[in-house]
Amino acid sequence: MLWRLILLGVAAYILYRLIWGKRRRDSSARPRPSAGGKGEEVLVQDPWCKTYLPKSQALLLRDGKEVLYFCSEECKERFLSASTSRDSENQ
Repeated sequence: MLWRLILLGVAAYILYRLIWGKRRRDSSARPRPSAGGKGEEVLVQDPWCKTYLPKSQALLLRDGKEVLYFCSEECKERFLSASTSRDSENQ
């Protein structure tokens, strides 16, 4: 009885290593994108909420020569209203 249990445990371990070992090898065999490659995405920071997000998903606002990136329309509006009220206080 004990030998059957040990044999079953060894068989389960070998099966586990065959299945999971193959998956690990397959995932590590994939080429990883190099720095600046097409697979990498540049992250930008929202100036209002300080959230980082992929540049392709960000809303952008050109402020003269500066480009600002926002995570949502709400953050963009809050930033604009805060900067407008700040500008009016300075004048």
